[in-house]
Amino acid sequence: MMKKFLLIVCGSFVGVWLAMMIFTLVAIISSFAILGSFAAMSSASTPSISKNSILHLDFSYEVTERDGDEDLDFMSMLQDGEITHTISLPTLVSAIEEAATNDNIKGIYIECNGLMAGIATRYEIRDALKKFKQSKKFIYAYGYEGITQGDYFLASVADSIFINPEGSVDIKGLASATPYFKRLMDKVGVEMQIIRVGTFKSAVEPYMLDSISPANRLQQETYMGNIWKSMVDTIATSRKLTAEKINYLADNMIAMMPVDSLLSNKIVDKVCYRNEMDNRLRALTDVDKDKDLNLVSPQDLAASASSKSKSSKNVIAIVYASGEIDGSESVTSGNGINSEELCETIYSLRDDKDIKGMVLRVNSPGGSAFGSEQIWKAIDDFKKEGKTVAVSMGDLAASGGYYISAGADRIFALPTTITGSIGIFGMIPCINGLVEDKLGVNISIVKTNKNSEAGVLTKPLTPFQKDALQQMVNRGYELFTNRCAQGRHVSQDSIKQIAEGRVWDGVSAKKIGLVDEFGNVDSAVKWVAKKANLADDYCTDAYPAPKTKWEKMLKKYATISAQKRMKGELGFLYDYYIAAEKVLGRNHVLCLMEPVAIDF
Repeated sequence: MMKKFLLIVCGSFVGVWLAMMIFTLVAIISSFAILGSFAAMSSASTPSISKNSILHLDFSYEVTERDGDEDLDFMSMLQDGEITHTISLPTLVSAIEEAATNDNIKGIYIECNGLMAGIATRYEIRDALKKFKQSKKFIYAYGYEGITQGDYFLASVADSIFINPEGSVDIKGLASATPYFKRLMDKVGVEMQIIRVGTFKSAVEPYMLDSISPANRLQQETYMGNIWKSMVDTIATSRKLTAEKINYLADNMIAMMPVDSLLSNKIVDKVCYRNEMDNRLRALTDVDKDKDLNLVSPQDLAASASSKSKSSKNVIAIVYASGEIDGSESVTSGNGINSEELCETIYSLRDDKDIKGMVLRVNSPGGSAFGSEQIWKAIDDFKKEGKTVAVSMGDLAASGGYYISAGADRIFALPTTITGSIGIFGMIPCINGLVEDKLGVNISIVKTNKNSEAGVLTKPLTPFQKDALQQMVNRGYELFTNRCAQGRHVSQDSIKQIAEGRVWDGVSAKKIGLVDEFGNVDSAVKWVAKKANLADDYCTDAYPAPKTKWEKMLKKYATISAQKRMKGELGFLYDYYIAAEKVLGRNHVLCLMEPVAIDF
């Protein structure tokens, strides 16, 4: 009887397991088929743009750094029934530029639904919108529920801003939130042994202090203050208001004010419901009230523009360096910069006779000091072939992100770019208090030499070992500042005066010589073309080649379940878990800026 029972149970278990495996395989195969059909459709023809069309910028998506990074939303739909809408910055900018010259596009309609993008990324989008206005075509912006501060920064360039009668506008200034783990680590018996160079190198602070240090507070107040000033001045100029008025409204919680106050303070221009907004757009484009608006997505318009792109034997490579340099990777971590792969890409471009120059697009908080040095060397070898290199900084090009930028012939940034943080550190956790004191596990060490146990996480570093590590970190800092001095053609002492791990905003970085001029990728490309004497006879190509849809889908499938489960279990602690996971997973000396969550 027991044997029969076990056979039934085992048979049921195997049946369920096989059913789950078959269902998973069918889902994967189906997704491959659907994605394949999408790819076939997208490559089959260029979308046609009908007359009296409007470029529709539905700001409800996340902006990625480059083309090819936005094809991951289908797996999200399979997992939780929701699609995460993403779009690349080049696609957005290209669509706006095409809208200015395409006779079938009559204007741009912005729906403010909570765009997910960094401050410098928004600056680039806004700059493209500002240039679009030279075409004399209209830009209208609309807030259905409420307009966030980041969206308002973009919407302020519009000819008119409309809002729902029950809507709101949130202008409140910038704030940062940095978690400090010292007391938690003391409670669980973990000590973070820290070796650093740089008074302002605050990435280590959460593991050695209970709260923010005076130096870190100073640098955050300075760069956030300068970024906020840039945003306020930009908004005030477009809306014909004073900076004082914007700050007054921010201090008095404008988000809680009634719509009448928004109108009287000239924050918005008119109030209307969505159907009334649609009718306004119909009137502008000669569309009957009973007809649908001709709304064109930026993806379709950018595709139309790319079909007209010129070809040339002279190529300027746009090389993307996004994310942490050689960061630890697990099922819950995101993508980053693989220094070895990036170096291989740069060397292949160096040896390609058609490649006349390179723009390195950097959007990175830094990472491995070793990896940063290897990328610096690859760029230096590229230049030795007589080829020009310019850097275009995005939202963030700090610490190792600046290290790999320093050797460029020209550095472009935006006023709201965060850069600098020239410093170096190492962190080695000691879990002796957790393992031995709290868990009661005694670790016995047997060794052949005096320092054989160095690096064992259950044993604290000796004074001799700490001193040796400090000397290594000091050498790394000397090399880092030397590379910066070489690249900027100044003395190492002058670099050290602005280094110390201090973070700078783009405006300040330009004043102290860390960047050369304000501009975006296109500005950097044009500079390289001029330097290489190419006139207008050139084209661009992006590197490294983006992963295929299949590669990205398989990776996403492996990570999304773990992320969803961890988020469900940890809630708001999930981000802190990820930060701790990255620290414990690192085994190298770091040129890394601390993660700062800026609420805007």
